[in-house]
Amino acid sequence: MGGSIRTQMRILQMDCPTEEALIRKKLGGMPEVAELQFNLMQRVLTVVHRPDGLDAIVKALGTLGFKPEVAGAAGDPGASPAASEVRKPWWPLAVAGAAAVGSEAASWAGAPVWVVAALALLAVACSGLGTYKKGWIAIRNRNLNINALMSIAVTGALLLGQWPEAAMVMVLFTIAELIEAKSLDRARNAIQGLMRLAPDKATVKQADGSWAEIEAAQVTIGAVVRVKPGERIGLDGEIVSGRSTVNQAPITGESLPVDKAQGDAVFAGTINEAGSFEYRVTAAANNTTLARIIHAVEEAQGAKAPTQRFVDQFARVYTPIVFVLAIGVAVVPPLFFAGAWFDWIYKALVLLVIACPCALVISTPVTIVSGLAAAARHGILVKGGTYLELGRKLAWLALDKTGTITHGNPVQTEFELRAVDQDSMMVRSIAASLAGRSDHPVSLAIAQAGDANGVARLSVDAFEAIPGRGVAGVVNGQRYSLGNHRLVEELGRCSVELESRLDVLEREGKTVVMLIDETRVLGLFAVADTVKDSSKAAISELHALGVRTAMLTGDNPHTASAIASQVGIDRAEGNQLPEDKLEVVKTLSDGRSMVGMVGDGINDAPALAQADIGFAMGAMGTDTAIETADVALMDDDLRKIPTFIRLSRATHSILVQNITLALGIKAVFLALTIGGLGTMWMAVFADVGASLLVVGNGLRLLRK
Repeated sequence: MGGSIRTQMRILQMDCPTEEALIRKKLGGMPEVAELQFNLMQRVLTVVHRPDGLDAIVKALGTLGFKPEVAGAAGDPGASPAASEVRKPWWPLAVAGAAAVGSEAASWAGAPVWVVAALALLAVACSGLGTYKKGWIAIRNRNLNINALMSIAVTGALLLGQWPEAAMVMVLFTIAELIEAKSLDRARNAIQGLMRLAPDKATVKQADGSWAEIEAAQVTIGAVVRVKPGERIGLDGEIVSGRSTVNQAPITGESLPVDKAQGDAVFAGTINEAGSFEYRVTAAANNTTLARIIHAVEEAQGAKAPTQRFVDQFARVYTPIVFVLAIGVAVVPPLFFAGAWFDWIYKALVLLVIACPCALVISTPVTIVSGLAAAARHGILVKGGTYLELGRKLAWLALDKTGTITHGNPVQTEFELRAVDQDSMMVRSIAASLAGRSDHPVSLAIAQAGDANGVARLSVDAFEAIPGRGVAGVVNGQRYSLGNHRLVEELGRCSVELESRLDVLEREGKTVVMLIDETRVLGLFAVADTVKDSSKAAISELHALGVRTAMLTGDNPHTASAIASQVGIDRAEGNQLPEDKLEVVKTLSDGRSMVGMVGDGINDAPALAQADIGFAMGAMGTDTAIETADVALMDDDLRKIPTFIRLSRATHSILVQNITLALGIKAVFLALTIGGLGTMWMAVFADVGASLLVVGNGLRLLRK
């Protein structure tokens, strides 16, 4: 639909999956509507529509009894889901409960029928008017949701003279729905705790040098903010004066404080511990790292996982089948087998209550959202329920080396002059000049070593990066290359003696780059990177979980093998260009095995895209990683991947438990009803009781 616009609206009444079907049926056929996206956990409906169609959409939702709050109005979907909700008075439900108990007691005591009926009708009126209203709207729109089924069942019971039971069923249903709504709110707001981490106000430096406390949302980029000991940091920024230690647990999941000084980045929601400092704001309140995390998790909540899609499809078939079965139970035995109409109609009404698939449908989103929230609290940002479910199936994990297994801050360990007729300082100067133009960690190590030894930087012309090999440029009118073993071989500058020396250094786990002119190798630079303490523990945990590991690095095979043996990696591949890493990931997958890839989200893009799950390391403060990775680890700790896999397995286990519970309870009460043992209040427990069980079970993930 050309010229379409996207509008988000919060619908507080959209608190059960059955409402989605009602809205989809109503809006789906409207010419103004191009697409509908539902986020039931956040009660947000996103509509892609014609520019002139919003009024018609809002009006259509009004006919369903919904009051949509469009973004930018009082009920802005960015606010807390419960912000605009009006509390319902408790006394009607209390009166209904007392009347239902009174009706039951009057019937048991043999009171006149009119007394029993009057108390029952009072109970239904006080507790069930909302259910009847929703039920009538659903029936009018040819939708059989729980409200329609319950309205039919209770009305049938009243017509059959089952006064106490009809009253008790409606009261129990209303109470159970209230409890279920409260339980769902806990899952719905699981991520809302993150929103409260960033303070509402910040102390900002004014033009005259004074300090004033203003709303964080009003602070502009470039403003200077002061933070006292013990305060939470309100916005992302860079320290301009002072030093302190900062607890970054809200972002990374790790509670160990990090030292911060001038030039270091700080993030909204983290906690300043010891000192006081000032920082310059680098991101507006709605675009901080914390805000992007919250947005990503909310987007992930709206994306349906495979199990959820299956359950939704099953539910569309399940309800009509049970409804047809209920009609058959009501009609067939009395017509063809001389059954009593009263008994079989009653059984059919019980089946109608059982027919609602609410417990089954709600079981999956609650579980997935709880898993996503639990992951976020550990500093693991999962971009959708699909990846949370797939994590348990990982058979291989491919890892980049630099910055992933190692610290990514290598240092130069050796320098050897290979051309004896050359000046040592000039060779180092040319190498440092070329290296200084690159952002590769190995180049940076050489440039830093040159600076530390007082080597002068020279002007470089026609600079170029050679992917997977090194860099080149013209210095003092002559072309030089600074590259790895592979580049030296391709340029034909290798010798037996040089190969021998390289072999020794590479077996020590060092990366060797050489400065080359048009005819020969002028100098050799050895650089070593240290392995993170957490890497060996992470690989060990992965092996314990049955996940095999492969390291893919642009370094030479000897260095790759040395690093791999230090941490216990199963397979090491060196001299890997981006396209080579892609091919290795394809090989590991082999069409059967689930493969994950860990990288920085940019240089390893082809392999990350090919992998079933792409993991971005150290995504804190990185827009690209947060937006493009399937799973973003907010710090650079590999041990979060085993945590993710364990959480994925726990999520799958609870999903299976919930589906089994929901269907099992329905099946038991279905059999009891057909066998003549089921009652209407049992059916209520079968429906809402199952919903409460699966919601409570799904919420267990929040404790993991």
